Amino acid sequence: MENYSARHLSVLEGLEAVRKRPGMYIGSTDARGLMHCLWEIIDNCVDEALAGFGKEISVAVYPDGSTEITDQGRGVPVDIEPRTGLSGVEVVFTKLHAGGKFGGGSYGASGGLHGVGASVVNALSSRLDVEVNRDGFTWGMSFRRGEPGNFEGEGPDAKFSPFLDKSELRKLGKVGKGVTGTKVRYWPDRQIFEQSAQFSISDLANRLRQTAFLVPGLTLKTKEIATGEEVVYSFEGGIGEFVEHLAHDLAVVPTKRITFTSEFEETVPVLDEDSGSMISKAVTRSCKVDIALRWGTGFETEFRSYVNIISTPKGGSHQLGFEQGILKSFRSIIEANARKLKATGLKIERDDIMAGLTAVIAVSFPEPQFEGQTKETLGTPAIRNIVSSGFGSWLDDYLAGNQRGTKAEVEKLLEKVVNEAKARISARSLKDTQRRKNALESSSLPSKLVDCRADSAAGSELFIVEGDSALGTAKLARDSKFQALLPIRGKILNVQKASIADMLSNAECASIIQVIGAGSGRSFDIESVRYEKIILMSDADVDGAHIRTLLLTLFFRYMRPLVEAGRVYAAVPPLHRVMVQSGRSKEPVYTYSQAELTELLTDLERKGKTYAQPIQRYKGLGEMDADQLAETTMQPNNRMLRRITADDAKAADEVFELLMGNEVAPRRDFIVESADTFDRERIDA
Repeated sequence: MENYSARHLSVLEGLEAVRKRPGMYIGSTDARGLMHCLWEIIDNCVDEALAGFGKEISVAVYPDGSTEITDQGRGVPVDIEPRTGLSGVEVVFTKLHAGGKFGGGSYGASGGLHGVGASVVNALSSRLDVEVNRDGFTWGMSFRRGEPGNFEGEGPDAKFSPFLDKSELRKLGKVGKGVTGTKVRYWPDRQIFEQSAQFSISDLANRLRQTAFLVPGLTLKTKEIATGEEVVYSFEGGIGEFVEHLAHDLAVVPTKRITFTSEFEETVPVLDEDSGSMISKAVTRSCKVDIALRWGTGFETEFRSYVNIISTPKGGSHQLGFEQGILKSFRSIIEANARKLKATGLKIERDDIMAGLTAVIAVSFPEPQFEGQTKETLGTPAIRNIVSSGFGSWLDDYLAGNQRGTKAEVEKLLEKVVNEAKARISARSLKDTQRRKNALESSSLPSKLVDCRADSAAGSELFIVEGDSALGTAKLARDSKFQALLPIRGKILNVQKASIADMLSNAECASIIQVIGAGSGRSFDIESVRYEKIILMSDADVDGAHIRTLLLTLFFRYMRPLVEAGRVYAAVPPLHRVMVQSGRSKEPVYTYSQAELTELLTDLERKGKTYAQPIQRYKGLGEMDADQLAETTMQPNNRMLRRITADDAKAADEVFELLMGNEVAPRRDFIVESADTFDRERIDA
């Protein structure tokens, strides 16, 4: 310690600090940091478009790992900056905390705030070329790891000669009058970034699409040079159209758009022209808030927040204000109408309201305070009250039914929120009784459950069986070590039409949820599921198919992760048993469709084999004896299972709504159109 003195201190000058500690500026040096560099350049282009200059931005991705971004903005200034004696291009790309976004004269509300974006990307690039169209000429300058100079050839490995005495901004040619813009191409420095880090085309596409939604009228293009594939994004509907794009469920409340502007005072350091020092001064800011939202029938929440077009995935004061306003408004209206909504004593939580909500909030104001250069969290405190007050005021008016033509949808929305709260409370009370009990504990599972002896979910199976008659046979046919049985009485509730409260109060639905043991809806925890496979075993007739569809509707709406994980199956019992003469004995052969039976009989006749008449046609599981049911439907070695999947959740949602929803006309049209393709042999009449 006695040897530690001032001469041991290091002072990093210019861009050295960026190369020494890149994570401080771009978050990381993996693919995320690589993409962050790209966002920095794109955001500069978007800021120009927001300021009213340029309607198109293009991004090209080259096979050598470089990226080129072109805009139609005003172009980076090319004249000499008086204090440094350098061109505006060199100042922007080599000096930290330099740019046109500090004084407020060039940009009203921009994403770039700290003046480090372009210079950080330059410092972390093995080569960066910038071309500026301005003042009737195309100007150019190249950099190697932040140092200006000239390359003799293409790519970052070309011979490089740094400027020794004075930097030079080259004139590359002439352009037409009024043609302006900036083009930046850079190669990330692999001395800094991990070798495995690659640009994500899908992330780029998502970012450009999101920006096109946030800036109506702006066209963004992306092109892969290797394949020549080009995609164009341009939307006129703004964040309202963005919400429609993000939502994957059916609407309970159609998309609403709320915009308002409010002012706030902020004390900021400003440069005093007389003394040349920084002094604190109170300034008045104007904040524009734009919110679009809709509630759907699902449980997932899709929430996106933005500040000056910059995504804030970790939220911040604007998101806190939104949640504060929405919670206060809903609690107030539900408490005032507690008797009507049957919600007396019910405390509404944030998650009850946010379930099924798709929302986008975008705020715009000068010089926002972010927590760190990566700008993932907004820190400006005043924005919380602005959003909470303005949005809360609109929501109070809407929930009170004061907006024309909204009374019916408000009633549906309030019912949904109350039902979500009741479901949360029910799920919490059930959770303690839903875990598998050991031999020394009492079980509160339904008495009709015929459980298995396995003490873990791995390898275990739950058969949901139609009716008590099939249960009796299935008890004898099962392997009690790992196969459990739960009988249901006929057709369960159609949960696509019913409310959450009706579903939870339905004995059959409640039993299924309780036996599976993982809750329902947004509280569903797939890790707590008591069985590895859930198998729906119903009769091979139209009624059986209907029961199976009702069960699948329950699973898809309230236990969707099970379906998405591929853990829900339909048993496939045989339709026919053919007793084929084999020597002095007869052997059973089972078929599972009319076509399969026809093929079997044709084959037997061709081989000259005889079979007993009449052929047995199973009307239901109860007609089989235990050995037949075990052999054909339950034993893993012999049975056939149909795995239920939902690769496209939106398409599956639409199918369930078509088949099981409230709208009769679309279902009737579907039945009429499909009548000619239906197998009439499957109707037992």
